[in-house]
Amino acid sequence: MNARKLIPLLLTLFLSFGSIPATATPHADAEPAGKKLMAFVIDDFGNNMQGTDEILSMPVPLTVAVMPFLPSTKQDAELAHQKGHDVLVHMPMEPMKGKRSWLGPGAITADLSDDEIRSRVEKAIDDVPHAIGMNNHMGSKITADERIMRIIMKVVKERGLIYLDSKTTDKSVAAKIAAEMGVPHAVNQIFLDDVYSVPHITKQMELVCKRIHNHPLCIAIGHVGPPGKKTASVLRQYIPRIQKEAEFVTISKLIQQTAH
Repeated sequence: MNARKLIPLLLTLFLSFGSIPATATPHADAEPAGKKLMAFVIDDFGNNMQGTDEILSMPVPLTVAVMPFLPSTKQDAELAHQKGHDVLVHMPMEPMKGKRSWLGPGAITADLSDDEIRSRVEKAIDDVPHAIGMNNHMGSKITADERIMRIIMKVVKERGLIYLDSKTTDKSVAAKIAAEMGVPHAVNQIFLDDVYSVPHITKQMELVCKRIHNHPLCIAIGHVGPPGKKTASVLRQYIPRIQKEAEFVTISKLIQQTAH
C-alpha cells in the first residue's frame, strides 16, 4: 500500500480509537488484558446480618454493598475498607412487588419529587464511609424508570462513583443511562442465593464456574442475612477452583481493567 492510501487509513483508525469512551461498560465478550476476572458482590451489610464476619474474612478481594442509615452501616463499611474490599452504597429502591417496610430508611420510591430523590441519594452516599460506587437494593420498579435513574446517575457522576446494576428486572434502564451519562458501570450476571439453601447456592456457583470458563469475566451477587453463613461457606469452598481460571477482583478494578 502506498503512502497516499496509508495516511487516511491511519487517520481513520486513530479517530475511531479516540472515540471509545473511558467509561465503557464491561461486556461479557470483551477480552480484558491478562487473566480472566471474577467479581463477587455481597449485598445487605449494615444491619448486623448473619454471615457478616464470615464474608469480611474471605481471603480474596470482594465488593461489599452496605445499606445506609442502619445500626452497623459505618462499622461494616470501615471494616470492609480496612480489609481491602470495595464498598458500595446499597441504595434501597422500590420494587414492583413487596412491602415498603422491607426497603429500610431513606429509600427511593416512585412518588418522590426530583429534589427529594437527589437529596436521599446524596445523604445515603454521605452515610456510607469509603463508598466508591452504588448498586440497587431491590428496585425493580425504580431501575426501570428513566426519570428517576437519570437523577440518581447524575449524583453518582457528580460524586465520581461507579454504578453496578443489580439487575433485579430485565426492564432495567440503569446501564443504558449510565452509558449515556458517562458513568463507569457494570451489570450483575448471576444471583447466588435467591433461594436460601446450600444445594441452590452450590448450583449457582457451578454456573459461575461455567461462565468464567467460557467468558473473560463474571459478576455475581450474594447476600449476608438469612443465606449469609451458607453463602460464605460455599464461596470459600469454591475459591481455589475459581482461582485456577480467574483473578478475584473488586468491582472497581473489573470496570477499570475492562474499560476500553
